[in-house]
This record gives sequence, C-alpha cells and structure tokens, in this order.
Amino acid sequence: MTAAVHRLRGIYAIVGEEATDPLALARTILEAGVRIVQYRAKDRMSEQHARALRALTYERKALFILNDEWPAVEEFDADGVHLGPDDAASAELPAIRKRLQGRILGLSCGTENEARAAQRVGADYIGVGSVYATSSKTDAGEPIGISGLRRVAAATALPVAAVGGITVHNLAEVAASGVAMAALLSAFSTSPNPAAAARELLDLWPA
Repeated sequence: MTAAVHRLRGIYAIVGEEATDPLALARTILEAGVRIVQYRAKDRMSEQHARALRALTYERKALFILNDEWPAVEEFDADGVHLGPDDAASAELPAIRKRLQGRILGLSCGTENEARAAQRVGADYIGVGSVYATSSKTDAGEPIGISGLRRVAAATALPVAAVGGITVHNLAEVAASGVAMAALLSAFSTSPNPAAAARELLDLWPA
C-alpha cells in the first residue's frame, strides 16, 4: 500500500486547463484548505502549469495527482496519477503499478467488477461515478446515483472518491454514503467565488 493513502480523504479538487486561470484557481482552493488537487488536461498538459501546481501543492502540503499522464509522474514529482478506463489497457496496469513505485494509483470504476479488479492490480483508491449527471466529462455515461455509489464502494476495501455532478446541494448525501472523498471540478471552476465554494464544501464534509 502506498504510504500517502492515509491522506486520501475529504474534498478532492480537479483543476483543468478549461479553467480561465488554472493556477489562480488552484491557489485559491488550496488556500481555502483543500488538500488533494488533480491536474486534468484532456488535450495537452502544460509543463509550466504542472510544475507550478506541484510547487503550490508542496507549499500547502497537499497531494498532487496527474490525470492520465502516468509517464510524467516522475518528471513532475507528482504524488500519483488517476487513470480512466480508456487511459491504459487492463494488461498494462500491473506494469504501471510497478513503474509508479511508491506513488498513488487511482482508477475510475463504474461497476463492482471494475472495483474488485482495481484492488487486484494494486490501485490505492478508486473514483466511482458518475454519481449525478455532469457536463464536465462528456464520456461519463449514465449516472449511477447514490445506490450505485454504495454498491460499487462495498465491493472493495479501497478508499473511494465519488465523482460526477457533486455540488454543495448534494454533498451531504455523498458523505452519508461513507466514501472517503468527493471529487469536484465544476463546483470550483464555474463558481463566481471559488474560495467561498471550497470553504463551504470543506465545512459540509465530515471531519
């Protein structure tokens, strides 16, 4: 088990290149108290942004996770990587786990079988969803709802990050499911006041 697994809890912020200013957004979220930040760049990752985000997360003693780009984890000294079902073939995952050594490996799962498979290959956590309808990820599929989230989470002992359509209005329902984390993107990037949004989300999540 990766040493940083005990830090996988609470609000998990996803910061994407679609944000007007990803660095300013990340800084605001971190200053508000969020301690997990994933950098997502679906078209092309910015080396400048990746290095700056690593520096910002170091300053705040926060985890820095890359989305998809597992070969770049060492280059940017990221704490880990999150992979979706299309980012690596199942047969590649054991080799990726080995290459990551002590860094975090997170895998997206939508079914109980996928959750069990993630645990077998040595994932450190799973992202489960989409819990609610979301426009942030065009390939998210049909929402699985809280019942689906509970069902998939129950299939593994790994920490679970609920993802997809989570807002301040439904966060309490997500927290009540017993998952370790709630991953959010639009709740920050579309908010007129990301700092206030982050503080409200942190206040709503159980200690």
